[in-house]
Amino acid sequence: MREVLSELNKTSGITGSMLVGHDGIVIAADLNSQFDDETIGALAGSISSTVAKSLERLHQTPFRQLTIEANKGKMFIAETPVGYLVVTAEEKVNMGLIRLEMKNAITQISM
Repeated sequence: MREVLSELNKTSGITGSMLVGHDGIVIAADLNSQFDDETIGALAGSISSTVAKSLERLHQTPFRQLTIEANKGKMFIAETPVGYLVVTAEEKVNMGLIRLEMKNAITQISM
């Protein structure tokens, strides 16, 4: 897992990545040192769980990916077979490239 995250972090604009269980527990992390792994993991788990439950109530397709944009950066959260892939990125980043690289990483995690 750690190798997949390390490779993902080589993508331009990505500042860190982690794999979080559906319960918010960190499975593997390679985040920028300014972020606390456990805090980001709990936040991602909580947000993802809330969004997934809301989508179920709306009878929408299962949760796949979520993007959060803030003043100083972005956070991407995507569903994987083992939990959520969380990627932190710079404010001005090629979002299409990030999504493509996340998709590739999820394929590797799924193997």
